[in-house]
Amino acid sequence: MAKILLVEDNEMNRDMLSRRLKRKGYTVVVATDGSQGVDMSVSEAPDLILMDMGLPVMDGWEATKTIKAQPETQTIPVIALTAHAIAGDREKCLAAGCDDYDTKPVEFPRLLSKIEALLG
Repeated sequence: MAKILLVEDNEMNRDMLSRRLKRKGYTVVVATDGSQGVDMSVSEAPDLILMDMGLPVMDGWEATKTIKAQPETQTIPVIALTAHAIAGDREKCLAAGCDDYDTKPVEFPRLLSKIEALLG
């Protein structure tokens, strides 16, 4: 099954998402800030990245731009996760290089369908 890198600083969100993804058969690795997410995108070679946009050290926008700028990680699909669902956020996430966008609190069936669509 596919490996998902979950980049999320909120412990409750991390626990809930990683448990539910593991139950669906995914391997889940976790980063707690954007810089760690960038490093793990190389070291873990995930099949997909779930990127919180409001992260410490390096925010999700900067982390995604960095991941998409590196030849070894630029093809990894990234789904932005943000609690700030305001007008223009989706476009901002896509402009940063995200392949899709979802809002928090996460509606798991909807997120799962986006993950499955990107993994083919």
